[in-house]
Amino acid sequence: MRAQAGFNPSLRAATADRERTVDVLKAGFAEGRLTQDEYNDRMAQAYEARTYGELAGLTADLPAGPMPPAAQFPMVAPTRRPRTNSMAVASMLLGLGVPFLGLTAIPAIVTGHRARHEIRRTGEGGDGMAITGLVLGYLAVIVATLLILGWIAFGHRTGAGSFPHRHFPPGP
Repeated sequence: MRAQAGFNPSLRAATADRERTVDVLKAGFAEGRLTQDEYNDRMAQAYEARTYGELAGLTADLPAGPMPPAAQFPMVAPTRRPRTNSMAVASMLLGLGVPFLGLTAIPAIVTGHRARHEIRRTGEGGDGMAITGLVLGYLAVIVATLLILGWIAFGHRTGAGSFPHRHFPPGP
């Protein structure tokens, strides 16, 4: 029996543990590691086993014996989320700067592209924020461009750029 941290051979085995042991025995038989008689005997003993120690003894000479749940599924340390890229945060905040009449649109676009480049290079988080800043920045530029073009077109159509002519009555 293999020594494992936290393995207590006197713990009672569950039906699922017995089934896992039978699966290991089936694999051993299919691979030619057990004869038909050995397989039948060990399978009967597995279904009658009450503890982990009894199950471990049935598969100790096979490559993958039964393991208690704690050893079979070791606790995985929680994964840390990657650090959020500060340029991505800046891009999103600048993109949200709509009250500033689009003055923050160009910086939002520049920082968004720089953030995405850094994120690909370093694996940091914040790609969604960078994309948000880019989209909002480009939208602000497009809206500002359309407003300027509309103002120019409207101004030329109405003659707003020319001074009204004053007509004076003819002189004496």
